[in-house]
Amino acid sequence: MNLTPSEAQIFTKLISPEVEITPDLNGLQPLLQRLDWLIKQAVSTLQTQEQAQEELGVSWLQKTEISLEPTSITIREDSVLAWLQKTFSLSNFDLDILAIALAPELDRQYERVYAYLQDDMSNQRPSVDMVLNLLCSSIAEKLSRRKHFTSTGPLISHRLLYLSSAPTLLSQHLILDQQVVRLLLYQPGLDSRLTFCQLLEPALFSSTLYLKADVQKTLEALVVEDWQKQPLLLHFQGTDDTGKRRTAEILAKTLSVSLLIGDLAKMVEDKANFQEKLQLLWREAWFFKRLLYLDNLDVLYLQEHQISYSNFLTELEKNQVITILAGVQNWIPTTKAKGLITVPFTIPESSQRRQCWDHLQTPEMNLEDKELDVLSRFLLTPDQIANAVATAYNNARWLSIETKPQLSFSHLCSAARAQSGHDLATLARKIEPKYTWNDIILHPNQLIQLQDICKEAEYRDLVHKKWGFADKLSLGKGLNVLFSGSPGTGKTMAAEVIAHQLQLDLYKIDLSQIVSKYIGDTEKNLNRIFTAATNSNAILLFDEADALFGKRSEVQDARDRYANIEVGYLLQKMEEYEGIAILTTNIRSNMDAAFERRLRFIIEFRLPDKKNRLLIWQGIFPKNAPCSPNLDLELLAQNFEITGANIRNIALTAAFLAADDKGIIEMVHLIRAMRREYQKMGQILRDKDLGQYADLR
Repeated sequence: MNLTPSEAQIFTKLISPEVEITPDLNGLQPLLQRLDWLIKQAVSTLQTQEQAQEELGVSWLQKTEISLEPTSITIREDSVLAWLQKTFSLSNFDLDILAIALAPELDRQYERVYAYLQDDMSNQRPSVDMVLNLLCSSIAEKLSRRKHFTSTGPLISHRLLYLSSAPTLLSQHLILDQQVVRLLLYQPGLDSRLTFCQLLEPALFSSTLYLKADVQKTLEALVVEDWQKQPLLLHFQGTDDTGKRRTAEILAKTLSVSLLIGDLAKMVEDKANFQEKLQLLWREAWFFKRLLYLDNLDVLYLQEHQISYSNFLTELEKNQVITILAGVQNWIPTTKAKGLITVPFTIPESSQRRQCWDHLQTPEMNLEDKELDVLSRFLLTPDQIANAVATAYNNARWLSIETKPQLSFSHLCSAARAQSGHDLATLARKIEPKYTWNDIILHPNQLIQLQDICKEAEYRDLVHKKWGFADKLSLGKGLNVLFSGSPGTGKTMAAEVIAHQLQLDLYKIDLSQIVSKYIGDTEKNLNRIFTAATNSNAILLFDEADALFGKRSEVQDARDRYANIEVGYLLQKMEEYEGIAILTTNIRSNMDAAFERRLRFIIEFRLPDKKNRLLIWQGIFPKNAPCSPNLDLELLAQNFEITGANIRNIALTAAFLAADDKGIIEMVHLIRAMRREYQKMGQILRDKDLGQYADLR
């Protein structure tokens, strides 16, 4: 094929040795100058060939061999090209192949040159045949150089270069990997194939630390020491996702590099290409000097992703950079993750949380020391605390749009509770605590024990952390309480009072959703509940707990054996749980003795005596309820030994009866309601107990 005059002018301009390639092109200039010299020689040879030879279709084996005297090249030692050559053991011949494949990325006129050299204007990408023709001076050398394009050649084995699919090796085209192209040309950004990744540039942060100051300092020194010198694996373990991410950003800022974030949960969705994506991701961090952060590590532990997990460990073993693995669960030890360091991201201690609340104080808050102490009991991260303050402030604005918003202590507590417990809400029913100490009527001893429970929760950090009792306890750091007594004696009400006093949410566990007839399911359900409750800032209420915490029995069949295993597993989880759990039972003797030994408090709720029944009757009616002054509450308290729940039901029924009558609650309505309540309980209401009101129907 002969060049047209215009094409010859273009080629002459392109390959003229007088035209210097400027600037240095990151050390590529000598290699490209050599390529231009080789192209010039090849074009000159083709132009001088006899037309007869072309018409006869003489093969390369019959052609006169071209004598090539390649120009000597010197690669700048500090260039990326020199780094590639050293890292992947590339020969000078491999570098020439790279130059041929890279040239069209610099100037598309190379495509026209390649098309001419291959005698096909539609074939603008270099083929193996064209490369061998350019770089080899003899048939024997061509045969020996074919090894550079096999799977054992460094360019192919390290995935720096790919070959297109074609029937023969010579007809295959060279495709330079885009990461290599971007590396050689210093192109910023992120590989287009990494759609599951995010690239963050280092930014300025506040002074908030998510680790203890000494741990943070050690971590920063460690990454600085190992950066660009040796690979390092860090496992950020814990539930504080924001803290883990922000700490990684701080480390990137310390190193003055970008943070490359990969989402393993998204990557594993494409199982067929998971390993290839891992390879791309690690090389992106390696080539472009980025701190790598792999999020959602726990997804690989799932049974359905075992193959992906195995592939992950295989690639992890080849790691060349500082990599941060972020997850909630503990790391599963493996020999393929040598030297891995686990950095726990737990909820900050109460003193740190108190500082965060205090630091975020505004003139609208004006919190007292005792209120700060209460807020510091919420198990929240610094970001959750900041979010709680912002939420409380906006809620205050909403309630006082025409006046200056004033943040109340209750606003802050409500916003703090809203920051957690979302996982638990799907497993239990949330109860809004409405009762206070003024609403519950109990014997003095019972009230004292309830108050002691609250005090133990309030001073837990002081005793366990500052005084060091936590170091003496491997288990049993939680507050487990048992309320036993007949239905309606105030067990659930007492739980609400405690929750209100401590400003915590109360979640009632539905045992019907926990206990399963299928072996192993009960344990799984329990594990989900205790896991969700770990940092939920809530009190767990197991109502009628003897259905789950009952006595273990003799093993007579397989079901008995597994039922006993369930009780044993529950005992273990209760010992490990460090929050507050309240259990209620109607009959204490039904509870397993081994479980009672693990309880901090056991409170018996007895039927109220005459004095307490009168107090309950007197406090049961709201202030706005239209009660007749002639209500004989003393008689009702004296003659009817019923529970507080019964009294509440009677008062509510009487109110509805009065609403349908004259609109005033009178004794006739109370007597009618009393008769209904006794019928519901299956008991006989004696006329002598009603006294002068026996005739009221």
